[in-house]
Amino acid sequence: MNAQAMPRAIDEAKLGALLTQAVNDMGAAMHSALIVIGDRLGLYRAMADGEPVTAAELAAKTGTAERYVREWLNANAAGNYVEYDSAADRYFMTPEQAFALALDDTPVHLPGFYHMLASCMKDEEKLTETFRSGKGFGWHEHEKGLFEGCERFFRPNYLGNLTTKWIPALDGVEEKLRKGASVADVGCGHGASTVLMAKQYPKSHFFGFDYHPASIKEARRRAEAAGVAERVTFEVAPAKEFPARGYDLVTFFDCLHDMGDPVGAARHVKKSLAADGTWMIVEPFAGDDVAANLNPIGRIYYAASAIICVPASLSQEVGLGLGAQAGEAKIGAVVRQAGFSHFRRASETPFNIVFEARP
Repeated sequence: MNAQAMPRAIDEAKLGALLTQAVNDMGAAMHSALIVIGDRLGLYRAMADGEPVTAAELAAKTGTAERYVREWLNANAAGNYVEYDSAADRYFMTPEQAFALALDDTPVHLPGFYHMLASCMKDEEKLTETFRSGKGFGWHEHEKGLFEGCERFFRPNYLGNLTTKWIPALDGVEEKLRKGASVADVGCGHGASTVLMAKQYPKSHFFGFDYHPASIKEARRRAEAAGVAERVTFEVAPAKEFPARGYDLVTFFDCLHDMGDPVGAARHVKKSLAADGTWMIVEPFAGDDVAANLNPIGRIYYAASAIICVPASLSQEVGLGLGAQAGEAKIGAVVRQAGFSHFRRASETPFNIVFEARP
């Protein structure tokens, strides 16, 4: 008899728990599209002041259609993303909801993630084919919303930690940056990390590199807008080919695991550093075995790894496919194989681990 056809006993309690989780997940999945819509239309921003509004008032403030806005508000109220006063038939946002959903320059900003998610769903048919074929799917091949969403998702974490915790945790690096240093930010994307460092350390010069031309174009625009363009240079270059200029610091933010040949990239970093230079590697938080990562954060990262990170790596030469949950042991092995003699965990958050490497 086919094993698949053999009856197995159902534990009703376990089934009920699974269905309860599934209902919650279904609500979150359906709501994700409304978060993107609300962000694009400025609905959350229009409620940031906490003043109660009717659906008609919010529609008027944002130039949108009241009937759709009412349904959007009800969905957000059901998901605890806004509050509803039933007696007055008005909606409002708490300070915490506004902080996470309606304000851009905070250490917690949720909408960016949902733009990433929307992009991946638009690419679903192509990604399904990669699962069949085993071929890669390059970062540049994704729908454009991924690039904006990724920058907005990671930027709050950088805003809250990069210059206040991560750089100070590196041996002697902050002192160099304050006096005037040369920094290469590899895989810089839209330049969020590069611009943040440039604003904090005005005596240093920063070079941002990314193989994606559209991202470099946007990074240059953002450097101009931030008033740091005279000290920030963005160039199109892959991780194994960016100019070697004897940098005091090279940074890789959430990108080493995406590379097809991370060992080759690490070797190029070693050649690019000054004799006493430092390589800062920021990676998604992960344990060294699968069981350690079976938690809510690991769930997000494994899903992103399956549809973004591993396909990106497999689209490149070597195609090592480290994945977003590689863990310290695998990252350390890459670094040491490239010839670095010093490697340590310098800092961490619930979402990231920061490594320090030196020749």
